[in-house]
Amino acid sequence: MAAQGERPGVRGPRGPERGPSGPTPRSSSPRPPAQLSAFQRASLPVLAFLTGLPRWLLVVVLGGLLFFGLLQTGPLAWLGALILGLLTLFFAWLLALSWPAISPSSRLLRAVIVLALASATVLKAVGRL
Repeated sequence: MAAQGERPGVRGPRGPERGPSGPTPRSSSPRPPAQLSAFQRASLPVLAFLTGLPRWLLVVVLGGLLFFGLLQTGPLAWLGALILGLLTLFFAWLLALSWPAISPSSRLLRAVIVLALASATVLKAVGRL
């Protein structure tokens, strides 16, 4: 029961109260595989593999690659540029896959991240980073 001055159905910082039926269903359901584009269909096996991995493993591997790519200098700067380039392609691929399903503000933020990573790749390749 809500106390005086409180709105019913709101619990505070944790969000709206859920009824006995559980969380409300999402308004948009995933498209069936027949309606997917060729790009999305080709990406399904890789996405299925990545989804099967523990989340922490993907974060640790991507973070390690980013660190290792930025760390390479001198005669191994080409290796750093190669690693950063592969990370840029990976994040651009994820951006392209998620583009139809995310909001414009999320698109902008993710595109800025991909562009920043691409810039770091170019700077690493020319020896400025």
